[in-house]
Amino acid sequence: MRRQSTAADGQRRATVTDVARQAGVSTATVSRVMNRNYPVAEATRERVEAAMRDLGYVVNAHARALAGASGRTVGIIVNELIDPFYAYIARGVEREAALGGRLCLVCCAQGDPQRELAFVELMHERRADAVIVVGGSVADRSYTSELARRARELDAGGSKLVLCGRPPLGEQAPTAAVEYDNEGGAFAITDHLLMQGHERILYLGGPPKLSTTRDRLAGHRRALELRGVTPDPELTQTGTFSRNFGYRRMAELLQDGPEFTAVFAANDIVAAGAAQALEEAGVRVPEDISLVGYDDIPVAQELRPRLTTVHVPLEEMGRQAVRLAVGGGDEDDWREPTAGALRLGTHIVVRDSVAPRAGRTARM
Repeated sequence: MRRQSTAADGQRRATVTDVARQAGVSTATVSRVMNRNYPVAEATRERVEAAMRDLGYVVNAHARALAGASGRTVGIIVNELIDPFYAYIARGVEREAALGGRLCLVCCAQGDPQRELAFVELMHERRADAVIVVGGSVADRSYTSELARRARELDAGGSKLVLCGRPPLGEQAPTAAVEYDNEGGAFAITDHLLMQGHERILYLGGPPKLSTTRDRLAGHRRALELRGVTPDPELTQTGTFSRNFGYRRMAELLQDGPEFTAVFAANDIVAAGAAQALEEAGVRVPEDISLVGYDDIPVAQELRPRLTTVHVPLEEMGRQAVRLAVGGGDEDDWREPTAGALRLGTHIVVRDSVAPRAGRTARM
């Protein structure tokens, strides 16, 4: 005999049959209402949903997955959740997913490519409507091949891999992509410093093998060369995107490093660390040294002086990633394969941390 499922309080849980009986419809109609995979009259849908509420019926997610129904979720894989760059993109993803009645699941890969691949696989097993991978990537043929394979598997199952702020996987990988003008932003902020008379510009931070760093350095060097300034290798100091790196490396450079009159921090967090080291060394911003960042997260306005930086539309990137994968509404045909790429612009936000070139340099 089939056992009746029970709730934690010992009472029998409502079943699909119970919902169908109370709503006066077939179990197939109840299934259609839950899965949203077939047109149902609005009055019928309301009657079924009312019966589910009255009976306290809870959808069995595992049963829905076995039946081939979508989990109505969007997975997002970031490097680190407490980093504002990722947090604001994740907020955009969550808000757009919620508009379509979808749950947002956030996973942190912590910079580990294999962990990232494992999360993509997990989201596939849970039948996520879309899997959004955020941030730069390291050029690795094996990793790229594995991610492309997973993109094909997701596509075959009616889902989509979305690359958010990272290079494409090639024509054979069915993905959607949301990019931002990373190189253009770096070019613009460097040119802004050059126009203020700064030629000895220190580039500080960012993992050297990461695509994000490569693009920002490319824009930085392009601006220097366009203005006839020969790049000095000693003025490129890559590392991490952390405040601690910005503080520690700046303190070291002030003691025994090349001369510079301006600092282009790889992001606003690095800029905050650099600003602290400059202040402790008695170097004034911007009177002695000009300082700029990238991303335009809240810390840029909290610093004193307020930080000139490059604005990246982080939350909009998250929203657009969801729209490319599953559409902007809650249509019945949301599982239809979607392909596309979108490139968002960046721009300089001029605040108080840049001044015309001073007569002295930062070497103490």
